[in-house]
Amino acid sequence: LHMSHIDDLIQRLCPNGVEFKPLSEIGGYEATRVRAETLDNNSFVGVDNLVSGKRGKTSAQYRPNTDVLTEYRPGDVLIGNIRPYLKKVWLADSSGGSSGDVLVVRLDPKFASRIDPAFLYVLLSSDHFFFHMNQTAKGAKMPRGDKHAVLRYRIPVPPLEVQREIVRVLDLFHELEAELEARRRQYVHCRNSLLTFAADVLREPLGQVADFTNGRAHERLVDPDGEVALMTSRFISTQGQSSRRLWRTDVLTPAFRDQIALVMSDLPSGRALARAFYVDADDRYAANQRVCLLQTKDRDKVLPRFLYYLVDRNPQLLSYDNGADQTHLKKDHILGIDIPILSLAEQQNVVEILDSFDTLVNDLSSGLPAELAARRKQFEHYRNKLLTFKEAV
Repeated sequence: LHMSHIDDLIQRLCPNGVEFKPLSEIGGYEATRVRAETLDNNSFVGVDNLVSGKRGKTSAQYRPNTDVLTEYRPGDVLIGNIRPYLKKVWLADSSGGSSGDVLVVRLDPKFASRIDPAFLYVLLSSDHFFFHMNQTAKGAKMPRGDKHAVLRYRIPVPPLEVQREIVRVLDLFHELEAELEARRRQYVHCRNSLLTFAADVLREPLGQVADFTNGRAHERLVDPDGEVALMTSRFISTQGQSSRRLWRTDVLTPAFRDQIALVMSDLPSGRALARAFYVDADDRYAANQRVCLLQTKDRDKVLPRFLYYLVDRNPQLLSYDNGADQTHLKKDHILGIDIPILSLAEQQNVVEILDSFDTLVNDLSSGLPAELAARRKQFEHYRNKLLTFKEAV
């Protein structure tokens, strides 16, 4: 229905196509400056508190390291210029200041009556724009967007009525994503509540209730038709769905049913520390050197599935995270965490509740992640389709 309405608008208002202009003609980088002392953690925007994946911004965790910063105002589009493949972008809804690694794009006043700032944001948060930015970026280890190349990006300028309808349709997808994310946070909160136990509950070190095996499999693909999936940090951090490649290796640490695979080292980029994966079959997985395997010593004392929920993102383990990439947990760190000893009936009750939550929150083939993934795929499909305008001759 929305697509049909937009198609009708385009056919009625711009049947011969729309004008395209370079970004430099309709706007540019803001040159006004603000003093750092006038900013707080919410009004200061650095590249670190812009959220990757086109997810806006969070409050800054540190103060600016310069006295003077670039001003931004409501309607400006802020783009992270370091590692543009991270797709950091935010449509400002307030005023403040940003660091030099953030591009502040502002519409030229003479185009204020022709381009809606929200539509410009839709364009500058598209995969097509970030592809252009990545293709023209400079540097290898820490690529930066080429500011001149960014300004050469060509912007379609359909009638305002078309722009606003496109923004309205895409806003609906944002609202759906926000609703789904809120539900996910609610489920995670319930999970954390169920795993919080009274101070008088008996506890034992993990080393007393589980055996530890360090993974040793090398990541060398020999036979793509093999039968063993290698468990790595990325494999476990995505619950085994996005990295389920089949491996044959010279050195294997096999995993067995009801063991728990735990990430000991972060990914080169991204946080995977202390993520866990429950092994559901024999002779199906092997663990590499970033992953350890845990196995309960006595199932009449600690259920394997209960242990899985206790160690997955365990707060005691996460306390060793130094905030940098490649944090590594030691064996003593892992075996020293406290394990609450409940009755088997209590453990089973927690497991049954969390299993239903786990499907809703983490299963990429069903539940919330599947719904979110479908919404995001649909969102990008519509964004790309809506923005594929015929250029006027």
